[in-house]
Amino acid sequence: MVAEKARKETIGAVRRTFAPWADPEKVPLIRFENVVKRFGDFTAVNNVSLDIYEREFFALLGPSGCGKTTLMRMLAGFEDPSKGRITLAGQDLSGVPPYRRPVNMMFQSYALFPHMSVADNIAFGLKQDKMPKGEITARVEEMLKLVKLESFAKRKPHQLSGGQRQRVALARSLAKKPKLLLLDEPLGALDKKLREETQFELMDLQMELGMTFLIVTHDQEEAMTVADRIAVMNHGVLVQVAPPAEIYEQPATRYVADFIGEINLIEGKVSVAGPHTTRLSSPITTAALNVAQPVEVAPGEAACLAIRPEKLRISLDPPADPGENCFEGTIWDIGYLGDLSIYHVELPSGQRIKVSQPNLSRVVERPITWEDKVWVTFAPHAGVILTR
Repeated sequence: MVAEKARKETIGAVRRTFAPWADPEKVPLIRFENVVKRFGDFTAVNNVSLDIYEREFFALLGPSGCGKTTLMRMLAGFEDPSKGRITLAGQDLSGVPPYRRPVNMMFQSYALFPHMSVADNIAFGLKQDKMPKGEITARVEEMLKLVKLESFAKRKPHQLSGGQRQRVALARSLAKKPKLLLLDEPLGALDKKLREETQFELMDLQMELGMTFLIVTHDQEEAMTVADRIAVMNHGVLVQVAPPAEIYEQPATRYVADFIGEINLIEGKVSVAGPHTTRLSSPITTAALNVAQPVEVAPGEAACLAIRPEKLRISLDPPADPGENCFEGTIWDIGYLGDLSIYHVELPSGQRIKVSQPNLSRVVERPITWEDKVWVTFAPHAGVILTR
């Protein structure tokens, strides 16, 4: 128990301080240089340049068809770039077949051999490499212990739960000790609760092994949970690459703001562009919208206020200063989620905004309900001004 606690504290300390991308002296493990991939007239990946560092848990995130899986398949060797190059540990991967790359891939389907035991599934790649029998046995035992399946070694895949099959596939992928593990939607087949538990197991495992993981997913929460950095893709292009907190709190574009989590986008025009504060005017409110963020936009130009539902405050009583950072509206709909409530507020303009509030008490004297007139306010530092 003491050893486990010490291990967790060590992992936590490393995760808090890990940021090789911020160190100009660090050399990337993986480098995509102006990579393009075309399938006939369709461009799946369009001029992508990206660096991924050793021991990083990196996520490629985006909707179906955005190019994230194609990017991973080129790294694995299943597709060749139409243009540009990919290097791994300084080696140009052009012409290197998949089985010669120090890379392993774990597929969404797991692709376990149904007629083989758990132990034989894990040993399969090692036998193909003609590793000595004694070393194979030791490595399989090591992998079984790593994924906590020691007592399941003789079972067949159909005798396992979905989560257990997922761990067998992971153990098989790790058995050859690749420099890089590619995970293609690895948790998609698991139910929500098990998926959330497994995300943290993956994070701890990656830190413990000191390996580089690259995960492809369309699940925003999954990427936000496991990754050190996220690359958001759209139509084959990298839109933003940053740590999860930066992606969420400081989205670079309307697309990223809208794709990651819930967001309210308020269109308007810049009325004052100061060194520390930007003031917007918007047709949906008579109040001035002040945001503690300078922007390089001239007064009169279009801009957008992006603000998360949890950053807004809702009240049945008007604020002391309704002339600033305030929306007046009516409750159009309510969603009760247990830990929080989601309020859809219809403004006089017809636009609806979302406000989420934690349910901190079991009993509320006067709950906000349908058709109530309410005031929604926010602090100047709560929103972000977007110009693209």
